Amino acid sequence: MILDFIVWDVNPYIFTFPENWPLLGGHPVAWYGLLWAMVFVVGYYVMRGVYRKEKLSDEQLDKLTIYMLIFTIVGARLGHCLFYEPEYYLANPEKFLYVWEGGLASHGGAIGILIGLYIYARKIKKPYIWILDRIVIPVAIGGAFIRLGNLMNSEIYGYETSLPWGFKFVRDWAPGTPIDAIPACHPTQIYEALVCVIVFAVLMYLFYKKDTINKHPGFFFGLFCTVIFGSRILIEFIKQPQVEFENSMALDMGQWLSIPFVIVGIYFIIRSYKKVSN
Repeated sequence: MILDFIVWDVNPYIFTFPENWPLLGGHPVAWYGLLWAMVFVVGYYVMRGVYRKEKLSDEQLDKLTIYMLIFTIVGARLGHCLFYEPEYYLANPEKFLYVWEGGLASHGGAIGILIGLYIYARKIKKPYIWILDRIVIPVAIGGAFIRLGNLMNSEIYGYETSLPWGFKFVRDWAPGTPIDAIPACHPTQIYEALVCVIVFAVLMYLFYKKDTINKHPGFFFGLFCTVIFGSRILIEFIKQPQVEFENSMALDMGQWLSIPFVIVGIYFIIRSYKKVSN
């Protein structure tokens, strides 16, 4: 029997520390936070494999991890605050620091990463494109973890659908709402996570089985930007607006912010092959 829909009623919190614990007492541990932590843990080991193949030291990798950790979180937080709710956060600047209340934007994280990597590349005396080509490998799988975090939070999902894999996000409705009254919606978090996994698999194959990364500098970065952000533009058409002002926009904020990345991605793909032909 094929289900007409999937009831999604997962608790976003894994557990809560006992009240009598010092400092941590009463604080919950969220799936979203755990999956964000997994971004850096898994990313570290993926990048360690890349660095060892390139015969680079773990010390250089540790420096990269610190840069990525700081610039990703700061960029993602500022991106959400300034792109999606600038009036609220500028009126309440202390709320910029309240990361536990939610609000991290992938586009802001991407911008933060680009800035951090530019500084890092200068420190280790490597071309900027050298590190960009390699960092997108772990970033691709990291994107999948982040979208699964959105799924565990029952947030950032799509419009109503009659497809058999539509999700009924029970926790986004008032308690006691009958299941029949809750529409099944596109699980766009899973769509985006699958794109990230596919891009990660392709990049890993090209890195370890082919010499694409050295023959065509810029191709990995270009492919990542074109596919990840290109798919974001398409998926946004079936995703519900994140903030109210997007209701009046022909393209939402996520789409507008994705367009420059796609253009840059196409440019680097073309450039990577033109350099070889010349």
